[in-house]
Amino acid sequence: MPYELKSLRHFVAVAEAGSVGKAAQQLHMAQPPLSVHIRKLETQIGAALFHREPGGMRLTDAGSALYVRAREALALANEGFESARAIAGGHRGRLSIGYMFSLGYAWLPRLVPALRVALPNVELQFVEMSALTCEAQILSHRVTIGLCMPQPTRAELATAVVGSEPLRLAMPSNARLSRLKAVPVPQLQGLRLIGLPTFKEDADTSLVASLLRRHQVSMQVVERVETVHAAMALVLAGEGYAIVPACAAASAPTGVVLRPLQDVPESFDVAACWRLDLVSPLVDPFVAVARAVFGSRAKSWSPTFTETKKRST
Repeated sequence: MPYELKSLRHFVAVAEAGSVGKAAQQLHMAQPPLSVHIRKLETQIGAALFHREPGGMRLTDAGSALYVRAREALALANEGFESARAIAGGHRGRLSIGYMFSLGYAWLPRLVPALRVALPNVELQFVEMSALTCEAQILSHRVTIGLCMPQPTRAELATAVVGSEPLRLAMPSNARLSRLKAVPVPQLQGLRLIGLPTFKEDADTSLVASLLRRHQVSMQVVERVETVHAAMALVLAGEGYAIVPACAAASAPTGVVLRPLQDVPESFDVAACWRLDLVSPLVDPFVAVARAVFGSRAKSWSPTFTETKKRST
């Protein structure tokens, strides 16, 4: 378009002041250049915009039509500038948050209100994920930042541990071990295990496998399922036991009980994950809120937007 915002601003200033001289003072510029701007604008439009009178400048019909639209254009432009500044500063925008099924009942009721307070003008969208789909959903931009458990290992993903979930043994409520307040790991010897997915091809590298190895306990993996919910359904069906995160208790079906493992310090890490090439000022606030709510120790911290930006400037 031939009309710059600067020209429209000059035009509106003259229209509202009713005088080139008064408008020039308001714009902190000399009167002759402002008169030149107005004449050039009239030449571009091909019509007079003002009646020049002894008492000042009065809008013509063409000028009145332009005045209404010029004010709207300037208002929209200012709104656009402010929106861009707000989004760049992390005060406004849209954040699509993915979460594992097992974290829903236990994490979202605490996390979402804290995010609403910390990011009041940011639109939040929530997407359910599973351990086998979370990487693809983040990499495909369907999810901006995901809460994953276990922590993904893809090189294209940045991660930050934001919390942890202690290990629990899920079993039928009528199982012998359900009468114990805490289950000694050696008592798992020979039991049937319903395993959870691992991001690594070798399942023996999982947290549960390492725990059993450390205690020299062998369990028969009879099934490996995609979600904690599926594992507990099979537990309820009598297919075996499952070692699950403590948060699974929030959605455990009737007939399934969870017990802690005695003297077991290990826990499942919950990591915030996002594309390594993502440039968003919303990542740092999200991680900070999640850590504040769930009290995570700081580890496995990949470069965030702020840190990446500092290195590139």
